[in-house]
Amino acid sequence: MAPNPDLRASDAERDRVAESLREHCAEGRITMDELQERLEAVFAAKTLGQLQEVTSDLPEEDLYQLPVPAAQPKSTASPAVRPSGDLEPRGMAAMWGAWAVVSGINLTIWLILMVQGAGTVYPWWIWVAGPWGALLLLRTVLGRHRGC
Repeated sequence: MAPNPDLRASDAERDRVAESLREHCAEGRITMDELQERLEAVFAAKTLGQLQEVTSDLPEEDLYQLPVPAAQPKSTASPAVRPSGDLEPRGMAAMWGAWAVVSGINLTIWLILMVQGAGTVYPWWIWVAGPWGALLLLRTVLGRHRGC
């Protein structure tokens, strides 16, 4: 149902129409002079009908589908997480890489202690690499079959 054209227009509605006009100018549908004239009419409009008259010869445009300006963040979601919640392959690769680096450092320290010490040193590094690696392996194997 279309809004009543006799209703008073709000500042937010005027701003929305002004932004739409700027987009139409950027796409070449109206000139800069036309933009200026129409913006003056928009900010002088008192009713929704007057706002509709300003844009009646222009196609409707969904401003939510337009690109986000560079000054605004595009999303608050982590880039490694898809909307479905699955991790992207590079996210999993980063997790495996972190595991390999930490496990490698712990194994190297353990080997140095083994070489310097005369006796056997308990393989404590397994308690770091083992559970973490097992969880990553489960996530890698089971994560691929999610949503089938």
